[in-house]
Amino acid sequence: MDILLQPWPWYVSGPLISLILFLFFYFGKSFGVSSNLETMCTIAGADKLSDYFKKDWKERDWALVFLVGLIIGGFISYSFLTPNGIDSINPETVKELETLGFSYQQNSYVPDELFSLDAILSLKGFSLLLIAGILIGFGTRYADGCTSGHAITGLSNLQLPSLVAVIGFFIGGLIMIWLLFPLIFG
Repeated sequence: MDILLQPWPWYVSGPLISLILFLFFYFGKSFGVSSNLETMCTIAGADKLSDYFKKDWKERDWALVFLVGLIIGGFISYSFLTPNGIDSINPETVKELETLGFSYQQNSYVPDELFSLDAILSLKGFSLLLIAGILIGFGTRYADGCTSGHAITGLSNLQLPSLVAVIGFFIGGLIMIWLLFPLIFG
């Protein structure tokens, strides 16, 4: 059980990801989470509102099973495979977040100031979620895929657009953390 409770080293997790990607390629499938949203919208009837969603969702029914597996796997991991007493957050990170007004909770990776029900129901929290959701949705559609699709599948296929997208993801993340995050929460 100790093996499951510790982070896996790159030489174990990397080949496992490669094996999964090989199986995707072998069966002619592509990995990505954002395309599941398109499939769910099509199932919900969005094809009546936009021609973009006029697709046969049954061709991607395997991806919905994959999505359900992600949700179940996340629940199992959080509920049963998370060790007690999370203490692996870098002390420098804790100090920097405290200067921005975030308090460190010993058994959590996420601050309550952002992820509690009170924070989400506040005007600032709701506005941040709404704006972030719109930007992520627009960015995913504009980039023709999400971070997992481009960074894992696209780079594995040596696709130049995926390389450009991943570089853009990193630049956007750096801009957010070093410039925008202190303005929003400082």
